[in-house]
Amino acid sequence: MTDLHPFIAGLPKAELHVHHVGSASPRIVAELAARHPDSKVPTDPEALADYFTFTDFAHFIDVYLSVVDLVRTPEDVRLLTFEVARDMARQNIRYAELTVTPYSSTRRGIDEGAFMEAIEDARKAAEAEFGTVLRWCFDIPGEAGLEAAEETARLATADGLRPEGLVSFGLGGPEIGVPRPQFQPYFDRARAAGLRSVPHAGETTGPETVWDAIRFLGAERIGHGTSSVRDPELLAYLAEHRIALEVCPTSNIATRAVATLEEHPVRRMVDAGVLVTVNSDDPPMFGTDLNNEYAVAARLLDLDERGLAALARNAVEASFLDAAGKARLLAEIDAYTEEWTAR
Repeated sequence: MTDLHPFIAGLPKAELHVHHVGSASPRIVAELAARHPDSKVPTDPEALADYFTFTDFAHFIDVYLSVVDLVRTPEDVRLLTFEVARDMARQNIRYAELTVTPYSSTRRGIDEGAFMEAIEDARKAAEAEFGTVLRWCFDIPGEAGLEAAEETARLATADGLRPEGLVSFGLGGPEIGVPRPQFQPYFDRARAAGLRSVPHAGETTGPETVWDAIRFLGAERIGHGTSSVRDPELLAYLAEHRIALEVCPTSNIATRAVATLEEHPVRRMVDAGVLVTVNSDDPPMFGTDLNNEYAVAARLLDLDERGLAALARNAVEASFLDAAGKARLLAEIDAYTEEWTAR
């Protein structure tokens, strides 16, 4: 079989489901842990591999929150954001919508204005230095309840506070015991302010959670949506309305949302005509990156170079990049693919 890794490495890509803190590399996590020695997070990058081995989704959330707790100052926020962009640039990620949870930082005492300034400064510096364009999705940490929803909606919509790079509004954290409908008023406010709706749904719960995200939250894309394949009517609706699924294969295995890669439902999604994008979620925590997720998708979907390019195009088309930016990135993907396949 053809080794697709060199093609994937050079393929211009967009990423739509990737978390801000969850993208911190072992090097950055170790540096933050050294800054804050009262944390239980290891300061040795090699020891982090064991620390990032999860028994189930609840354990993953516990470990994730311990890393969140390392981001305590605006300087931490700026460092994290800029270095995440550096790692993305190394993978030829040209555009990314990074899921940011501002509530996790403001409740730990980081000034909200300083937080916004830190992510925006890092965003602009990264685009200038690496050419990687970042945009933000502000998401509600569902486990923190309606207080967090209110705060996130305020931070996302307040004049003079909302960052220039913000394009969407999301909902993350555990799904079990956190029903989607209660967040409708906050999504209504965000959507009225021009933000797009991208909640997580159907990762560790059934397809009814995806329906709730569509009906109550106006979802335009779904984070994960793994259980959608259990409802043919839902799959047909997603396909008809071009509601993309942000699929994260390695993440689903690491959190035990799916038992094995062989059982991953991505092929059934594609066969049903659903617009599927491939993403890395919390890449260092899951021992992956976007390039690896494309290689995994190639195996699961039997893709060649042109099939992988089509997958890359899906992410651009499902993104909230402006029309001119989409056209440029799609043209770049096509030119790269034509040049590669003509060799």
